Amino acid sequence: MTTPEVELKPCFLTPKRLQPEYPLFVYLPGMDGTGQLLRSQTAGLEVGFDVRCFAIPRKDLTTWDVLTNNVLDLIHSELEKSSSRPVYLCGESFGGCLAMKVAIKAPQLFKRIILINPASAFRLRPWLNWASQITYLVPSGLYDIGALGLLPFLASLPRISRSDRHELLKTMRSVPSETVLWRLSLLREFDIDEEQLRHLTQPVLLIAGASDRLLPSVTEVKRIANIIPNTKIMVLPNCGHACLLEQNINLYEILKTKDFLESKADMITEQEVKK
Repeated sequence: MTTPEVELKPCFLTPKRLQPEYPLFVYLPGMDGTGQLLRSQTAGLEVGFDVRCFAIPRKDLTTWDVLTNNVLDLIHSELEKSSSRPVYLCGESFGGCLAMKVAIKAPQLFKRIILINPASAFRLRPWLNWASQITYLVPSGLYDIGALGLLPFLASLPRISRSDRHELLKTMRSVPSETVLWRLSLLREFDIDEEQLRHLTQPVLLIAGASDRLLPSVTEVKRIANIIPNTKIMVLPNCGHACLLEQNINLYEILKTKDFLESKADMITEQEVKK
């Protein structure tokens, strides 16, 4: 993914190869907000998608509503270039919460929605909620040590290559403590109207790591599946919270296995209808 200047305002990271004839795949990242951790999945996704990754400035302290509008503005800008194509929305962890906000604000925009270990499960971990409220007492110099201690909770480390482990730690350490505190406060206050979720009629794929030690993701995707009408669940048996970093996990292959890819015939028909 190419990296433009993301410190000024939220933007889309784009791969070196643009594919406007393919469906647009929009990925919303986890708490780090950098979008850099999708890199291990980009090549696989490019087989069938034109990939964009939402990147949030490291010092961004805006609300859910502002972030939601940022995402929608960027998607509309992309569709102005080539409007007659489906859009897939994918959110992981913190980005899973944001994806739900985006989807209920513009449900007609998305052909498919994918939620991976959504952090809407945050409220199901009372100790996390409590800890997040006292982290302001931790001197910022200790955040580096804290990031290292958090790694085993974020990922099944033996299933991640050494270079990706290093990248994960580096990315976690790149986010200022003030931003971490702010995004934790967003997760504490995250709330969504279940009635609005019920109005999402497009196919939704819910992916959870069975070995997620940070959040009860399997419980959460089952809860969401009882609200949204057209869902499929994929539980990854040995995966942790940052499952997309794990070796042998290929998101494109998961979508194919769950019959979650549009056929070319469907795309052609849709383009004819829009004409």
